[in-house]
Amino acid sequence: MSDFPFLFLLIVLPLLGAIVVAIIGRDETGQDIAKKAAVGFALAELLVAVVMLVAFEPDGERLQFTTSVSWIKSLGVSFSLGADGIALLMIVLTALLVPIVMIASWRRESLGDDINEPGSDDPDRPASGSRARYFAWILLLEVFMIGVFAATDVFLFYVFFEAMLIPTYFLIGGYGSSRRRPAAMKFIIYSLVGGLVMLGSVIGLYVVSRSEGAATFSWDALRQMDIDSGTQTWLFLGFFIAFAIKAPLVPLHTWLPASGAEAPIGTTVLLVGVLDKVGTFGFLRYCLPLFPDASRDLAPLVLVLAVIGIIYAALQAIGADDVKRLVTYTSIAHFGYIALGIFAFTTQAGAGAVLYMFNHGIATGLLLLTVGMIIARGRSRRVTDYGGVIRVAPWLAGITFIAGMAGLALPGTNSFVSEFMVLLGSYGREPVFTIIASIGIVFAALYVLWLIQRMLMGPARGVVPMPEGGYGGHADHSSSTHDADADEDAEVHGRGATAVKQRAATRTARSVRERVFGDLTTREAGVLAPLVVLVFVLGFYPQPVLDIINPAVEQTLQIDVGIDDPGAPVDSSANGAGK
Repeated sequence: MSDFPFLFLLIVLPLLGAIVVAIIGRDETGQDIAKKAAVGFALAELLVAVVMLVAFEPDGERLQFTTSVSWIKSLGVSFSLGADGIALLMIVLTALLVPIVMIASWRRESLGDDINEPGSDDPDRPASGSRARYFAWILLLEVFMIGVFAATDVFLFYVFFEAMLIPTYFLIGGYGSSRRRPAAMKFIIYSLVGGLVMLGSVIGLYVVSRSEGAATFSWDALRQMDIDSGTQTWLFLGFFIAFAIKAPLVPLHTWLPASGAEAPIGTTVLLVGVLDKVGTFGFLRYCLPLFPDASRDLAPLVLVLAVIGIIYAALQAIGADDVKRLVTYTSIAHFGYIALGIFAFTTQAGAGAVLYMFNHGIATGLLLLTVGMIIARGRSRRVTDYGGVIRVAPWLAGITFIAGMAGLALPGTNSFVSEFMVLLGSYGREPVFTIIASIGIVFAALYVLWLIQRMLMGPARGVVPMPEGGYGGHADHSSSTHDADADEDAEVHGRGATAVKQRAATRTARSVRERVFGDLTTREAGVLAPLVVLVFVLGFYPQPVLDIINPAVEQTLQIDVGIDDPGAPVDSSANGAGK
């Protein structure tokens, strides 16, 4: 099956789906059919990705399922696709999260996407666009995300890299919270600046290849060229800045907390679960193989940024009250570990970094989805508005707890293997940076356990209703509703009995809504179950995934970068070691 055009099909299928869903969903009557069609295309995409994963040969050719068609012949540009083990995992992760996000976001209120940022004074209300159109944008984004991981032509990669901005901008700006427009604008400005800098390096690569007598954008041809160290440094910086923005590394990270907090939860899952991985993937696919000398020379700078990001983002997460913003800061800390693993230049740390990229998408995606379900019930994004969720929604609270434990890399969860490999593999070459990064483990425990304690544990309070029959505590709803009720009564005073009755009915409906918190529905349980299973399966037996990763990482470090690697391929059959 190595000759089957899996990658081309994976790009065409969601593109066709986006067109079909956009056409069907134009009318209000076709909304449900369009949403079902979108999920159908996404599930078909996942099926193709799984078949491709099974057909992949870890010990075979470096790039498999290759397809190449001449595109702009005069410039040596081709529509070339191929996947090694690293790209394959990112493609599978993309195909897995898209249908999960769609089903979880079936209605606008399903994940609390109609709730504003805490303390927002923006008069705009959260966007309420068509769900069918929202799903069509997600399918279009999937096209470009698959393309950016599969491209083996540098110019084609750049086209996909920039094209991702279009659907992402509309997903944030068209469907987010009250401050969605500034967040979307910040995202687009950062991304465009990074893309323009990278374009300069793409052009520079072409000029260098032409001076060598073979003008090309082929990744395989470019990585075999002998570019002098000075030129490598400048070209490396162009790619690195774009990837560092996308990753994101501190201090180029500020777009993510704003975008992640204001975007719909489903979009945030794709932002931190897949889109940000384009940056770390770019380090492995382009920076290291194309500019090995510059990668080695500038590695200390990257490591400094990585460990600063780990500590800084963890401290920001500890102080955050907006739960969506808190989770996005945890992701910035996690990306610091990934960058540490990549630029430590050992197979063990590099394989751990790639596994971390995959596992982070699963664990953080799970946490964001459960947080969104809590927000949808409590109608608030403030951590301090919650307490005792486990009393009224034990299954939802339990899965949120599992996601939190995976986020802090508890042994037995998927993130532990990744983080342990990164730290263990990095220590031999970079002991100082590794020790500083290890401090982030303590901070991770602080922000995760504090989040769990404040939101899930203790007596019900704030927006969480008291369970029927009581339990010795009480829910404090009066403080959050008394002032609003008084204002409403004052507002309608003198307007007549009809107005009073209408206000009373509205107030009663709101009171009932506040007290109907509820546990997981069948749809929500079905959405979360695959991610929970993967958290534990990859936590106890990650070896099949490592078998896919190790050859690609070895080839990148030993063949492309020329590193005499002290780390051997990892057999992680034991996951019970202390952290």
